[in-house]
Amino acid sequence: MTSLEFVQPEGWEPPSGYSNGVLAPPGARLLFVAGQIAWDADQVLVGRGDFAAQFRQALTNVLAVVDAAGGEPAHLASLTVFVKDKQAYLASSKALGTLWRELVGRHYPAMALVEVADLLEKDALVEIQAIAAIG
Repeated sequence: MTSLEFVQPEGWEPPSGYSNGVLAPPGARLLFVAGQIAWDADQVLVGRGDFAAQFRQALTNVLAVVDAAGGEPAHLASLTVFVKDKQAYLASSKALGTLWRELVGRHYPAMALVEVADLLEKDALVEIQAIAAIG
């Protein structure tokens, strides 16, 4: 498979930590990953009250689904991150950058951050939904 193509409109400042657009190559299979929270394999919430720990587990879960479909982190085309507290996300940004590079490397898909009133799991702080393009 040819790599994902990152789309940057001419004249725009490059974003930090995400891409403005990602184009999947012809023939790629699209994988739609359901929203993942910080559950472990037994559906027990990890990192209760710790935003960075929950983000790590949710992202690990996304990557596990991508791996199960035959993909890898570089196949992530888009992420939507739902948070209950935008300030908690911002306060954890340095830790999130470190764990992102540990788990995904320097691959930055198109991303959106959405602050929500609540998530289905009572103590969940973050949920990550993804789209991957796998060759």
